[in-house]
Amino acid sequence: MDNEISNNHLNNSRQLILPVSGMSCASCAANIEKNMYTLPGVKSAAVNFAAENASVSYDEKEISPETLITRIESMGYKVPLERAAFLIKGISCASCVARVETALRALPGVIRANVNFASQEAMVDFSPGALSHSRIIAAIEKAGDYKAEAIKDGGAGFDDSASKRAEFVSLRNKFIFSAALTLPVAWLSMRGMFGGGTSHHYQTPNLLLFFLSTPVMFWAGSGFLKGFYKSALNRAADMNTLVAVGTSAAYIYSAAATFAPSLFSEAGKNPDVYYETACVIITLILFGRMLEARAKDRTTEAIRRLMGLRPATARVERDGSIIEVPIENVAVGDIVVVKPGESIPVDGVVIGGSSAVDESMLTGESAPVEKSVGDEATGATVNSTGSLRIKAARIGDDTALSQIIRLVREAQGSKAPIQRTADRVAAVFVPIVIAIAALSFAVWYFAAQQSFQFSMLIFISVLIIACPCALGLATPTAIMVGSGRGASMGILIRKSETLEIAGKLTTVVFDKTGTLTRGKPSVSDIVPASGIDEREVVSVAASVESDSEHPIASAIITRASETGVPTAKAASFKAEPGLGAEADVSGIRSAVGNEKFMRMKNITFASMAGALEKLYSEGKTLVYVSKGETPLGVIAVADTLKENAAEATAELKRSGLDVVMLTGDNARAAQAIAAKAGITRVIAEVAPGGKADVINNLRADGEIVAMVGDGINDAPALAAADIGIALGSGTDIAMQAAGATLIRDNLMVVPAAIKLSRATLKTIRMNLFWAFAYNVAGIPIAAGILYPFFGFTLNPMVASAAMALSSVSVVTNSLLLAKKRI
Repeated sequence: MDNEISNNHLNNSRQLILPVSGMSCASCAANIEKNMYTLPGVKSAAVNFAAENASVSYDEKEISPETLITRIESMGYKVPLERAAFLIKGISCASCVARVETALRALPGVIRANVNFASQEAMVDFSPGALSHSRIIAAIEKAGDYKAEAIKDGGAGFDDSASKRAEFVSLRNKFIFSAALTLPVAWLSMRGMFGGGTSHHYQTPNLLLFFLSTPVMFWAGSGFLKGFYKSALNRAADMNTLVAVGTSAAYIYSAAATFAPSLFSEAGKNPDVYYETACVIITLILFGRMLEARAKDRTTEAIRRLMGLRPATARVERDGSIIEVPIENVAVGDIVVVKPGESIPVDGVVIGGSSAVDESMLTGESAPVEKSVGDEATGATVNSTGSLRIKAARIGDDTALSQIIRLVREAQGSKAPIQRTADRVAAVFVPIVIAIAALSFAVWYFAAQQSFQFSMLIFISVLIIACPCALGLATPTAIMVGSGRGASMGILIRKSETLEIAGKLTTVVFDKTGTLTRGKPSVSDIVPASGIDEREVVSVAASVESDSEHPIASAIITRASETGVPTAKAASFKAEPGLGAEADVSGIRSAVGNEKFMRMKNITFASMAGALEKLYSEGKTLVYVSKGETPLGVIAVADTLKENAAEATAELKRSGLDVVMLTGDNARAAQAIAAKAGITRVIAEVAPGGKADVINNLRADGEIVAMVGDGINDAPALAAADIGIALGSGTDIAMQAAGATLIRDNLMVVPAAIKLSRATLKTIRMNLFWAFAYNVAGIPIAAGILYPFFGFTLNPMVASAAMALSSVSVVTNSLLLAKKRI
């Protein structure tokens, strides 16, 4: 089957050939054709039943390939696409993202291509057989100064920490080197500016400045120059272009003024040099990119931590003995033995033993799940109490943990990158500035018959005053100040996208367990039977459970300890997995367990039905306690709401946000917790892998969503949301996947985080406004627009000072954020 896409650039027409499976006859092909013609923008459609493909000609301005695929699949057919992920080194800004996406989408066979700037990864969907990985990599590398490699198996086992660390170390070394040389350059320049002197006095310092600045320009700043060169080859512009043009203009002018001062000097005067301008710009931008590299590395650390949950080895039964083998050597069908306290290495079915398994790292729910013969066990969960024999059903990249890793990667990769304002404008701003500089030179030199020196100074002034320093500082300084302010409030902002999206939020989704609730079961109610003291209920229950490690047993024992209730030594303890436990307390057989356990013992609690119904309706776990054949009472155990949950949700509602609770619990329990938190919108009984789907559905409905969570199972949802907010009390995985982390376990910080993000975004927008306004006002003056009227031209040195002033104003405005009331 020949699957290909050819582009017809005339009239925005594009020819798309899609593979289609599921057709059973020629009528199916005719039906697909008919439906294609009903879509706006479709010019022709031909479906080949024998070749199993559909050829569609359409106007790409009116309809997208995704819409065509959705229509075909809505009819019951399949459009099988291949998805591949690629790591891209060298992406420096949002313009790079746009350039790579454009190059990928131009390839025949590509349906979708999304590049994530934060993770430096590309996710590409294409028709099978139409493209090879090597061709996709070649297209990426041809688009600019990039290096690409395929991420195998969806990235479930891919670790790029070494390359990310190398990138950070390289930027750090260049920054330190650049800063060390920039300090003397700046000092000598200021001395020369205010010290005066003759040409002889100037020449020696200028030569020294040249030799100090050259390594900064061509080694520390080599990345900017290479990026500019690659951009020029592709007829594009980005932040590298801005930095390279600004620093090169200052450096080349200064070098010319140093070695050929007569070209620029007037009688008895010496030309100014601007080495410090080039050096300071390179140093500051390197510092910003170094910070950005560290943030990117922390983002991908979430994947590495997820992969770290996998046990390196497993105990396997082979030839009648138990041997320890590398996890890679475990095969489907192997019998794995897991001791208490160990992580389960594979997904499988329990065929021997019983135990409570802590699944919180995957489900986010605090209560361990009882496992016995026939139950499914999930890899990376922790066996708590007894030994288990598990038959491996899914291994390696097919395990639930690997699926979660892939979900995180795909959620991050599928999110459309938000274009930074500076990079969007840079694509047209830089060429326009260069054109204005060249035009100004031509007008003054050829039309106005001014001297070459005068015209060149005009040209240099335009380039220098349009230096991107303020543009480069506008975002990072605001983020640095906002992050520092956030840290003092218990908020850690990890992704700049968080700041950009916060002002548009419509919905905040809370995970229940560990986020709205404490995440640990505790005794909430004690209901004694008629004539029984509640202390006796607690005493008997705690005595029976004294040797148990079950979380509910721990909650009861803790309650007895906190209230000073005495316990007795239990004997002949016997646990019934999934039911309860019994033991001899003071010589009397006593039992603790669920209602089914009591029915099996013919002990009835019918007289307490009314009181128990209320507890059950509140979603609490009921623990029945008996002594002999006498019902003593019921202990209700619940995961209690955090004390400030209701206040936090109320504050969010006052900010105009819709609040949603998301949980895997049953609907009744979920509604009970939500009512206490003041939340009316509840989405319950959601499987761990389905949380990201819920977020995606909300976004598909037009809502802009913030997700607040704490467990590993929340990581895909945190990544899929427009803004992910993780609790510091939760798992590191959730925190690394989120755009913001609440360091303090205080839900009131959630509305504060959103307010801080909005304030920081406002500051960034203000910084960018003044940075651009300065250029809009300064460039015409630098071009000499005032000279015919007032005889005034802008010397490059003054232009450099103006540029520095614009930077100071941006930084000062960012610093005001530290004192803003949140």
